[in-house]
Amino acid sequence: MYKTISSSQNSLVKKILLLQTKSKARKTQGEFVIEGCREIDLAIQGGYHISQLLWCEELLPEKEFKKIEAKIKCVVVTVTKDIYEKISHRKSTEGLIALAAGKEPFLSDIILSKNPLILVAEAPEKPGNLGALLRTADAANVDAVLIANPITDLYNPNIIRSSVGCIFTNQIVLGSNQEILSFLKTNRIRSYAAALTDESKPYFSFDFQLPTAIIVGTEDKGLSDFWLQNADEKIIIPMQGMIDSLNVSVSAAILIFEAKRQRNFSL
Repeated sequence: MYKTISSSQNSLVKKILLLQTKSKARKTQGEFVIEGCREIDLAIQGGYHISQLLWCEELLPEKEFKKIEAKIKCVVVTVTKDIYEKISHRKSTEGLIALAAGKEPFLSDIILSKNPLILVAEAPEKPGNLGALLRTADAANVDAVLIANPITDLYNPNIIRSSVGCIFTNQIVLGSNQEILSFLKTNRIRSYAAALTDESKPYFSFDFQLPTAIIVGTEDKGLSDFWLQNADEKIIIPMQGMIDSLNVSVSAAILIFEAKRQRNFSL
């Protein structure tokens, strides 16, 4: 079913703008906005329910749009270029926006492999960093990304953008520190906290071939005392220059891919 919007005062236009800018609106309405063909395609593959597609034919040729439309059944709203530019969060997203329902999975919903590799991120505060972590997690095909004590809205448009759609390709669950620690212990997953402490040992001195969780904190404060006291091991990436740490997503990538290397990059 097709509809057309030509007025910026349309209620759907106002709704999209609200969802793009207000975390509270996304939470109360249970919906969020996805921009771009690749991101929307990944959301479809990830099983997200998309209720409407907003399509600007001036920016996206019909042939390309039909490739996406063929994969889902939903309302299609055609919009002018002016309307599209008003509701889009990004400067260049190919002329396609989707309205989707968010997910709130539980730790009990996670499907683990026989030898799981998990990334735990405690209270990530910068959308760009969280997006980069999700991109790394997808690249390494980790079992799940667990966000402990979250302070950032998962469906923030900047997270979707910086993750290049990997928010839809990972198993992502939000929980408290204690809930996540209990999950790891219940599933006999050994935890390794990346931390700048005197007790931390070089990451390459550990065996990550058994069930493993890599735990990272914020760039500003690092990990909380909770993980420093409860993780099985504390690990560090030795620095050889003048600074004492790396960007959190870079650090996570080094540690995760060391685990993958030890496992011969098997899935």
